[in-house]
Amino acid sequence: MVIFNMEYPSGLRSLSLLFLAGAASASVLHPRDPVPDGYVAAPYYPTPYGGWSDDWSASYEKAIKLVSQMTVAEKVNITAGTGLYMGRCVGNTGSVPRLGLPQLCLQDGPLGVRTTDNITAFPAGITTGATFNKDLIYQRGVAIGEEFRGKGANFYLGPCVGPLGRKPRGGRNWEGFGVDPVLQAIAGAETIRGVQDQGVIATIKHLIGNEQELYRMYNPVQQAYSSNIDDRAIHELYLWPFAEGVKAGVGSVMASYNAINGSAASQNSYILNGLLKDELGFQGLVMTDWLAQISGVGSALAGLDMSMPGDTVGNNIPLDGYSNWQYELTRSVLNGSVPVDRLNDMATRIVATWYQLGQDKDYPPPNFSSNTADPTGPLYPGAVFSPVGVVNEYVNVQGDHKVVAKQVAQEAVTLLKNNGSFLPLSTSSPLFVFGTDAQADPEGINSCTDKTCNRGLLGMGWGSGSANYPYLDDPISSLKRKVANVTYFATDSFPTVPTPTEDDVAIVFINSDSGENSYTVENNHGDRDSDGLKAWHNGDELVQKAAEKYSNVLVIYHTVGPVVVEPWIDLPSVKGVLIAHLPGQEAGDSLTEIIFGEVSPSGHLPYSIPVSEDDYPKSLSLVSTPLSQTQDTYSEGLYIDYRYLNKNNIKPRYAFGHGLSYANFSFSNAKITRVTPLTETPPARPSKPESPIASLNTTIPAASEAYYPEGFDRIWRYLYSWLPNAEADTAYAIGAAGDKKYPYPEGYSSEQKPGPAAGGPSGGNPALWDVAYTISLTVINTAKQDTTPGKALAQAYVQFPEGISYDTPVIQLRDFAKTGDALKPGESAQLELSFARKDLSVWDTTRQNWVVPDPEGKYKIWVGSASDDLPVVCYSDTLVCEEGVTGPI
Repeated sequence: MVIFNMEYPSGLRSLSLLFLAGAASASVLHPRDPVPDGYVAAPYYPTPYGGWSDDWSASYEKAIKLVSQMTVAEKVNITAGTGLYMGRCVGNTGSVPRLGLPQLCLQDGPLGVRTTDNITAFPAGITTGATFNKDLIYQRGVAIGEEFRGKGANFYLGPCVGPLGRKPRGGRNWEGFGVDPVLQAIAGAETIRGVQDQGVIATIKHLIGNEQELYRMYNPVQQAYSSNIDDRAIHELYLWPFAEGVKAGVGSVMASYNAINGSAASQNSYILNGLLKDELGFQGLVMTDWLAQISGVGSALAGLDMSMPGDTVGNNIPLDGYSNWQYELTRSVLNGSVPVDRLNDMATRIVATWYQLGQDKDYPPPNFSSNTADPTGPLYPGAVFSPVGVVNEYVNVQGDHKVVAKQVAQEAVTLLKNNGSFLPLSTSSPLFVFGTDAQADPEGINSCTDKTCNRGLLGMGWGSGSANYPYLDDPISSLKRKVANVTYFATDSFPTVPTPTEDDVAIVFINSDSGENSYTVENNHGDRDSDGLKAWHNGDELVQKAAEKYSNVLVIYHTVGPVVVEPWIDLPSVKGVLIAHLPGQEAGDSLTEIIFGEVSPSGHLPYSIPVSEDDYPKSLSLVSTPLSQTQDTYSEGLYIDYRYLNKNNIKPRYAFGHGLSYANFSFSNAKITRVTPLTETPPARPSKPESPIASLNTTIPAASEAYYPEGFDRIWRYLYSWLPNAEADTAYAIGAAGDKKYPYPEGYSSEQKPGPAAGGPSGGNPALWDVAYTISLTVINTAKQDTTPGKALAQAYVQFPEGISYDTPVIQLRDFAKTGDALKPGESAQLELSFARKDLSVWDTTRQNWVVPDPEGKYKIWVGSASDDLPVVCYSDTLVCEEGVTGPI
C-alpha cells in the first residue's frame, strides 16, 4: 500500500500536495527511528570546501571574485528555488542581476526535455544500457544536451543511476541503465560527457538508496523508508556509478528522498560531506529532490547546497510561501546558526559550476514553459495574482536527433529466442498482429499526463522521467508500410480468428509498466507492486492463446525491467522473442527492420530474467511498515541480480548480458598486457590544497545586507531571500552577541579535514583509475554468407583469486566493447578492454580503503557475449589467455 501518491521531482500537478509534510522544521533535526545494528550514518562535519581540484580551479577563481561581491541575501538567493510553479521551469533559482548572474533553469528529465514540445522523446535509460555501446550512449548524451541548451535549460536533471535496480519491481529502474554498477557507471559517465560538452549542467541522481517508490517520502503520517546499506555494498555497488560520474566532471548531484541508515539523504552528513565531497572530491553542487528538504540549518551543515524547488510545505499547506531556506537561511546566517563559510561554500559551488560549463557566455534563456502549452500565460502560475506574458516560443530543438534516437532503440532490441532461425521474417508472408501495445494510444500519444496510463505502445514509464512525444512511429504502422498483408487485432483479449495455415505468422505485443510514486496506474503505486514481473493486461494469456492457434508466434515485449516468461516461453509455437525495452518515439522501424532482417539485433539484457521472482532473496522484495519508518535493510550485501543467482547456483531463464544475433561471432587472439603493477593498497593520495573559499570573509554580515529593497513589489508565494528590516536586525543582534540557540548536531566540527586515504579530486584517489591490465582480442563473424551483418559485443568479467579473505561474487562485470560497424560474414574487428586498479579491488571496511586482495594472485578475466557465455579467459599472473574454455557459471 501507499499512504500518499506524490510526484517529485517536478511536474507537481496535484492537490495531493495538501498532504505533504513539513514534518520537520527549519531548526532542529527530528529524532529518527532506530535502524538495525551495524548500519550507521556517522556524523561527518564540516562540509569540505570546494575549489581544491585542478580541473575546477579556473572556474573557482572566477566564482570567488563574483561571490566576494555578493550580499548575504544575494548568496542565499542562488541556493534555492523561487517556489513551486514560480517560473517557466520545474526548478528556478534566484538570481543576482546586479552582478550578471541570471536565474537558472532546472528541467527534467533523463530521456528528454519534459512537459514541452518540439523535442525528441529519446529511448529510456534501460534501453540505452541494453545497447552496451559506449559511443552511442555518448551520442545520445550530446543530442540530449543540445536540446536542453536549445530550450534554455541550464540543468539537465539526469542521468539517473540510482536506483541501481536492486529490486526487480522497482518503479524507476527503467530511468537508469541496468542492474550493474559498472554498466550504470559507464553509461552514466558517457551521458554526462555528452550533455556537458554542450554546456549543460548534468545532474546525476539519486544519491543513494532510492530503490523503491513506496514510502520514499517523508509525510505527516510517517518518515520515508530507511535504506540500510553496509559500508562495502555502498562502495562496491551503489556509490560506484556516482564515483564514475564525479570523475567525468558532473556539475550537480541530486540527493534521494529516502533516509540512508536512518538519516534523511538531503541532510545525511556522512553521505554528502563524507563520501561525496571528501572521499570522491566532488566540486560541484548538491541539490535536493523536489520538496525533499526536511530541515534548514541541519541540511546546510550536512552539505546540501541547493533546495528545490525552494519552498517547503509548512503546516501541511502547500504554496503558502514557506521555505526552510531563502529568507530563513538568511536569518540563520545572521543569527550565527549557519556559519558564513558554509554559505560562502554553497554559493561558490553553484557559481563555479555555472562557470565550469561556460554558461556565462551566450547561454540562451528559457524559451518554454513546463506549466502550459499556451503561448502566453501567468509568469508565476503558483501565485494567486501573477503578471502575464509570453511563456512559450515553441523553439524546435530536434535537429536530426531522431537518427540517434532510432539507433539507440534499434541497438537495444534484444533477441532472447530464435528457434530454428525463425527470424528474420519475410515481408511477403501474411502477418497477424495482436495486442494494443503494437499501436499508438488511440486517444492521443500525449493524452495521459506524464504517461500515467498504459494504453497503447509502452515507449517509456510514467512520472517525471517521461517526456512528450513529438510523434510516435508505432510498430503496427511500420509493419503495414513493409508488408502488404497485415491483419491487426487491436485487443488484449484473443479474438476469434480464421483457421490459420501452417505458414501463417502471429506477432503478439505485450508490455510491463512502472513509474514514479506520484501516480497510481492500474493499482501499481509506482513500483510494480500489483502486477509484479508479469505482463500487464493479461498479456501472458494473449501469448498462450495465440500459440494455441498459430504454429509460428513472435512475441514482442516492451518492458521497464525483468519479466517472467515461463507461462509461454517453452511453447513449441513460440519461436521468437524480442525485448524491445522502452524505445521512445522511434518504436516502429527500429523494431521492424530487425524483424525483417534489414538489421541484425545487437542488444543485450541489462538485467537477468529469472525463472521465478522467488529466485531472488526476500530482501529484494518491496517493503512497507505503515505508520512507522519502514526499514529496508540490504541484508543481501553485494548479492543482487546475477551476483546472487550465480552464488546460489540458480540458473535464470536468460542471464545478464544475454542477447542473440543473426550473425555468429567467435573470439580469438586474446592477449593480456600488464600496464601498471599492483600493490595491495593504492599509492598515497595527493594532499588536499587549501581551498580558495577560505579566503572569503567569514564575519557575520550587516543586517542591512538582508533588508528588502526599498519600494520592492513582491509576488505572493514567490520566495525571496530578504527579510523585513526588524527581523534582520533581530537576527543580527543574536549572531553578533553569540547567543544562537541552535543545537548543532552530534559530532559537529568547524575544522576542515585533510581528507580520507581513499579520497582525492574528482572521483577519489587518482591511483584507483590507473589501468592495471588491458585485453585485446579479435572477433569474427563466422555466419553464412547470406546472413545479415551484425555488431559484436565483448563483455569482460573479473573473478577474484581463490583463497583470499574477502567474500566476492563469482564474477563481476568490469568492461565491455562493441564493434563500431556491423560485421559481414567473414569480417573481423579488434576490441580492447581495460581494467583499472579499482576494478580489481575490494572495499576494506576496517582500513577504509580500496585493497587489491592478492596483487600477485591469479585474477581470471572472462570474456564473452553474456555472463553465462564466456569462452575466453585471461590470467593476471601468467599473462596467458585461453580460448574455447568452459565459463565459470
